[in-house]
Amino acid sequence: QVQLVESGGGSAQAGGSLRLSCAASGTTNSIYAMAWFRQSPGKEREGVATIYFDDGSTYYADSVKGRFTISQDHAKNTLYLQMNNLKPEDTAMYSCAATPGSGGSWYDAGLFDYWGQGTQFTVSS
Repeated sequence: QVQLVESGGGSAQAGGSLRLSCAASGTTNSIYAMAWFRQSPGKEREGVATIYFDDGSTYYADSVKGRFTISQDHAKNTLYLQMNNLKPEDTAMYSCAATPGSGGSWYDAGLFDYWGQGTQFTVSS
């Protein structure tokens, strides 16, 4: 089992920056990939970014490409999402997720077995 706890949510101004963190505990050596998802009211949950632990490859949603960076610190068992040049449409509940399995699409939430409780993030214009 893997437990995930997000932190760093809150609010920011458009054009600003913020970093989200996700601390993992439990059987973290079983993790194959971790990701950030977000969901805003009335919208479906969407994949924001995913990082694969075997080769460090990363994938991003087109809406955040060039503005967001996903990274991991293995020593701290922590996943990060650095968000720059924020836009009001980035407002959402952000959740981190982990999976021990390989295969599938990086943005497919159904592939991820473990989820954090989520952290709300609001960008004001």
